[in-house]
Formats: sequence, structure tokens, C-alpha cells
Amino acid sequence: MLERHEAEVFLALAEELHFGRTGERLGITTGRVSQTVKKLERMVGAPLFERTSRRVLLTPIGRQLAEDLAPHVVGMDEAVRRAVDAGRGITGDLRVGFLSSVAGQLLLKAVALFGERYPACEVHIHETQGHDAVVRLRRGDVDVLITDVLIAAQPDVVAGPVLLAEPRLLAVATGNPLAGHVAVSLEELAGHPMILVPADMPDAFSEDRNPAHTPSGLPIPRGPRAASFTETLTLVAAGRGVFPVGENVARLYPRPDIAYVPFIDAPPIRWGTMWLRSNTTHRVREFVRAAGDAGRAT
Repeated sequence: MLERHEAEVFLALAEELHFGRTGERLGITTGRVSQTVKKLERMVGAPLFERTSRRVLLTPIGRQLAEDLAPHVVGMDEAVRRAVDAGRGITGDLRVGFLSSVAGQLLLKAVALFGERYPACEVHIHETQGHDAVVRLRRGDVDVLITDVLIAAQPDVVAGPVLLAEPRLLAVATGNPLAGHVAVSLEELAGHPMILVPADMPDAFSEDRNPAHTPSGLPIPRGPRAASFTETLTLVAAGRGVFPVGENVARLYPRPDIAYVPFIDAPPIRWGTMWLRSNTTHRVREFVRAAGDAGRAT
């Protein structure tokens, strides 16, 4: 008979495909992960993973088992959470995270409204970074996150309604010829190096902020890579390149050496709530509802 902890280890390894990361995620040793997998393979009578010194892959049998098993484990979690929520109401602790000053402002409005509705639930606020936002959701450091929707574009993460869609601006040095323009087009990016986001940012975010080509196919030059958003603005001010930002950046980061020029043809930057699919609790759902209501009220 398959035990719950064995299923959790198997499914975590099926997602991570790395024994060390699986152990860190579950708070157990790598040896314990390996022992659990070997036990399951003896039970099944066939290998579930292909292991080499360089990689771990699911076998066809392992992939099928993961697909069949995952909904049942998630269903068990949700059933227990619904029972707990029904018995306790909205109480206990809720850990909410935010990424960037814009998300922080959205979060504070949501926390205030949620606190009015559910004063018995204590909300803990945490700042996250782009490279670890989803990791902290998976690790349980935060229950729900407000961020750029592209940061958390992952299969195991649920995206709530968009709370804010802000127009996109191009940050340029005041000495850049574009600084005097009333507006710019995406096609004009072909003539200016683009400051690159940190290498550990999610692919969807990197592709959005650092497009390789203009809509017509012209290549966009690569500028230096920044380690943080503050460094990005400093590189822009130094004339090392340009960078697309949201409208609120002009208000939150005014600088005499940077001009923020509106785009005429770029999509908005969208902010919203994100949470782990397996952590869809009543508390999380009510916080997401409060965030949406707070956003509509402003």
C-alpha cells in the first residue's frame, strides 16, 4: 500500500528531477529520497526514473504514475483544508508576499480590507525577489503572492484576476535622443541596447522585458546585464542602454538623469495574485477576493 509521504516524495522528484532539490523542498535527506524511490520501484516492479551522473528523467511508467497520482494527492489536501476551513472559519495565519514597490502598494490595500473582514486571521507580510518568488510559494514561506503575472507563470501555480494593468514606458537616459520624444514605438528599440534582467529570472519575464526582436523582426541590441532593478536604472542613467518599465515606476523612482517615455504600441504590464495550486485554502481564496475588491475600489 502506498503511503502518503511516499507519494509526496515521488511527486516532488517528478517535478524537480533532482534528488538534492527534492530533499531541500521536503526537508529530508537525499538518501531518504533515494530510499523512498527504490521502495516504490520495488512495489511497481519497474524503474520510475532514469538516473545518470548528469540528469534524472521519468520513465514512461513513472510519468504515467505521476499523472495518475497527482490529482488524488491534491484532492486529499483540498478535502482536508476545506474541512479545516469549515471548522475554524477564517482564522490562524496567512503569509502574503509581494515583489516590487508597485506590488507592495497593491498588497497593503488588500491586507487592510482582508483585515477588516477577518480580524481573527493574522497576516504576515514578506518581500520576495523575482528569482525566488515561486520557490518560496512551493516551500511554504508565503501562501499567496502579488507580483508581475509573468513571474509566476508555472504549471503548479494558480493566477488570480489581474489587479492592475499599467501602461508601459521606456526608461532612457536624459541625454538619449528618445528622451525628447512624446512617445516611442517598439520598432525604435532596434537602435538602442537593452539592459538585460538578472539571469535567474523566469523565462517568460525575461522574454517580455528583453525581447530579441522588434515586431517587424529587427534585432534589438543586447546591453549589460543588471543584478537588480536599482542597478538597471543606474545603467540606464549612465547611458548603457534602455529598459521598459510600468507607469508607476516614473512615480516611485523619479530621477533627474532618467526620462520615462510612453510607448504607443506596447502591451501593459500586469500585476496579480498567485498561489500554489495545492494550497488553495479558504483563507487564500478570501484574500484574493479582498485584493480584487480593494483594487476595484481605487
